[in-house]
Amino acid sequence: MAAGEEAPARAAPPASKKAPRNRGEWRAAERLPVAQVAVDVPLAHLDRPFDYRVPEHLDAVAVPGVRLRVRFAGRLVDGFLLARVAGSDHGGKLAWVEKVVSPEPALTADVAAVCRAVADRYAGVMADVLRLAVPPRHAKVEAEPQRAAAGAVAAGAVAAEPAVTESAAAEVGRDGWARYPRGPALLDALAGGRAAHAVWQALPGETWQDRLAEAAAATVSAGRGVLLVVPDHRDVEALHTACAELLGKDAVVALAADLGPAERYRRWLAVRRGQVRVVVGTRSAVFAPVEKLGLVVVWDDGDDLHAEPRAPYPHVRDVLVLRAHTGGAALLVAGFARTAEGQLLVESGWAQAVEAERGVVRSVMPRVVALDETGGQLARDPDAMAARLPAVAFEAARTAITAGRPVLVQVPRAGYVPWLSCASCRETARCRACAGPLGVPGRATGSGNGREGTPALPHCRWCGRAEPAFRCAACGSRRLRAGVIGSGRTAEELGRAFPGVPVRASGGGAPVLTSVSARAEIVVATPGAEPRVGAGAGYGAALLMDGWALLGRPDLRVAEETLRRWLGAAALVVPHTEGGRVVVMADAALPVVQGLVRWDPAGHAAAELAARAEVGFPPAVRMAALDGVPDAVAEVLATLPDTVEVLGPVELDPVTDDPAAEKRERALLRVPRAQGRVLAAELHAAQATRSARKASEPVRVRLDPVEIG
Repeated sequence: MAAGEEAPARAAPPASKKAPRNRGEWRAAERLPVAQVAVDVPLAHLDRPFDYRVPEHLDAVAVPGVRLRVRFAGRLVDGFLLARVAGSDHGGKLAWVEKVVSPEPALTADVAAVCRAVADRYAGVMADVLRLAVPPRHAKVEAEPQRAAAGAVAAGAVAAEPAVTESAAAEVGRDGWARYPRGPALLDALAGGRAAHAVWQALPGETWQDRLAEAAAATVSAGRGVLLVVPDHRDVEALHTACAELLGKDAVVALAADLGPAERYRRWLAVRRGQVRVVVGTRSAVFAPVEKLGLVVVWDDGDDLHAEPRAPYPHVRDVLVLRAHTGGAALLVAGFARTAEGQLLVESGWAQAVEAERGVVRSVMPRVVALDETGGQLARDPDAMAARLPAVAFEAARTAITAGRPVLVQVPRAGYVPWLSCASCRETARCRACAGPLGVPGRATGSGNGREGTPALPHCRWCGRAEPAFRCAACGSRRLRAGVIGSGRTAEELGRAFPGVPVRASGGGAPVLTSVSARAEIVVATPGAEPRVGAGAGYGAALLMDGWALLGRPDLRVAEETLRRWLGAAALVVPHTEGGRVVVMADAALPVVQGLVRWDPAGHAAAELAARAEVGFPPAVRMAALDGVPDAVAEVLATLPDTVEVLGPVELDPVTDDPAAEKRERALLRVPRAQGRVLAAELHAAQATRSARKASEPVRVRLDPVEIG
């Protein structure tokens, strides 16, 4: 069906016969009388299909993929019909399929295979994955005529007709992708229906949504479907608009978890029925049942929004890799930054790097300045290392504002002053009584620290004791400074520093802006909430504040995550040939800062992967985290083979202030990457043993956890 055409009328599903009143009169279907059913029972020892007899009166509607009701352990439970077979290996008498909830096949064979693969990879249960993959049924939407559903799938105001026909779609985007030596070859592979695997490094200032729309158009020209997954709703809107302008609004649908049950099911059903070829969505769309899937794309795979917070905790990138592998689809991992996992795909030879030559990168990137990068900066500005906004940052902001361009200020967190530190050595200021961190509770109210409106004394955030005479235990200084000043206080300070210049906030409690005008103003944003500049323009400068705060977090991925946030903001700045400047408030000698200065995320990812391989951390190895009470964790650890290396367990911070609450521990498990499947199988078997004997204390199992700190 060409984009923009209405879907043909769908034949009505066969009606089921009326069931005999007496269950003893039920007869099994003559052909393929056994149904293999995935029951909705999230117990590890029951994680397998179960056989049921298909009664004759349900023979016509009991097709693979439909939702069923079956009796399991004496009660009616939901399930999906996976297949119809001629016989069963079960020696006893089979129970009947009680009811077909809907004749609409909701679960495709491809999605069912992916769900099984995801459950096996993450030592989970298929029933949990199916809940993530298939949205709840909405009977009223399901009963709508197909024509009405097809006309309701578009989201946002987009062009009514496609800009190009499908026959010409394969030639679209040649100019944009030509800046990447392997870009045209990638489009040729997609237009030819080949399963290309690529990791795309987007150039600074790249209109990435247009490039991905062009890749989708090339895939559609081969008669195949496309699934594009992005972190948040702003990216969904931008990418959906780009795809719809190129292919037509009826050829693309946006899927997101915040649509509401009816609208989300309406759009999902249009995808399942094959009315829409291109799907754009957030994490919840990763299992979308796209017909003839030819390309899967994940944008900015390092964003933690791609990590599912529900069991079995799959990551979008890994799910799409499995979909590409099991379904023979092409895969594109894209972003301004590159994760160690993306670098592993390249170094293993499974994927090819699509990146521009260094000369092209240097021509389009802004000039990036770090603290004391030349050695003469401190001579001109002795307080640059201690100042939150040194002279070089003020100069860059003033130059951009004078040129009539906006200035982006990225602040690591929202709010005001969460804690205090020594102004000389930046050690955390601590209470002399309990060693807790000091903070400023706000303004005095006239009842303790002086007149109303005067600054309050530093107080301990643990014991509440005032600290009128602070002295740093490390260097002896008596001066205090804010540890991290949030976006709210930063906006106020910049408003005083640049009088007459509008200051706008995005994120951090303020509404997240989608775009701003190309005029002289200051935009203060938290990471991930940076608005784009309208009319195809860019920021004149970007000030990346409090770099030490981002890099000071105790996390394995801290350098990778910091560079990703910096690159995402710096990519919105105009090239250095137009005066674009980025000032990062961090030491120029740090490897992550050098990765930004040279705009070399691939080199930084390669070094990061090598460093993790040296010390044995993901993705060079497979790891799992076990969380639970000490006895339960010890029970699981006792079942594992000696080949599994155990780190810990260590006690976790309590989740409640109740002193009687039971302590919880975490143990990390490590095996070579080649033994990852074995580790997942062992953990699944351990969970199955515990669920079979109805263990009261659960153990949370997460393979390849996002946070390791």
